[in-house]
Amino acid sequence: MGSRRQIESWIEEKRFIVNGVEVTLGYMLKPGDHLQFNGRTVKWEKYEEQTTRVLVYHKPIGEVVSRRDPEGRPVIFTQLPRLSVGRWIAVGRLDINTSGLLLVTNNGELAHKLMHPSTQVEREYAVRILGEVDKDMIERLKTGVELDDGKATFCDVQFSAGEGANKWYYVVVKEGRNRMVRRLWESQGVTVSKLKRVRYGPAMLPERIKPHSFYELTERELTQLMTFADM
Repeated sequence: MGSRRQIESWIEEKRFIVNGVEVTLGYMLKPGDHLQFNGRTVKWEKYEEQTTRVLVYHKPIGEVVSRRDPEGRPVIFTQLPRLSVGRWIAVGRLDINTSGLLLVTNNGELAHKLMHPSTQVEREYAVRILGEVDKDMIERLKTGVELDDGKATFCDVQFSAGEGANKWYYVVVKEGRNRMVRRLWESQGVTVSKLKRVRYGPAMLPERIKPHSFYELTERELTQLMTFADM
């Protein structure tokens, strides 16, 4: 029906009634409970029966990770299949100028686990750099750099390809701070000319999945992801 934050807000506004009593935060629905929202009956049992689904979506540059955009820019959710029950939830975000892997699921608890800082999920990016990169710079990036919102590091930096001013690197971070990969490189006086996420935890972006397209995890891959999230 809504995000975790939205549901909690509605509970605090006393918009949910169970068996004639106002709901408080933390109440667990039980079989047979009569749930109402804004005076209307909610058939909540159907939400329990959902099979967990996870999509790997290839977000192109220019799309926004939002349900609607006030500026009229394209949003990722219009590219996804419709659900008969529930809704798709994006696991984290990619900014408008970043492309690549975005996990989307109908399981709110799974999304919350994968986004929570305590899970320490590795995010891997392919980055095209404009400027000179040397061993000392890479060492600084791996040791840690003070940004305006605190110290940040790359867990790993690997040269991939390229000659001259433009070179490709693969980098790994364990945080989802806003524009962190770009800001880390820019702190060293080089420019990120292209940024693409290729991995989130154990989930990889298959080469065959083109921009605007998605791939649904198989049962085996889903089990691996659920185990990774300790669910």
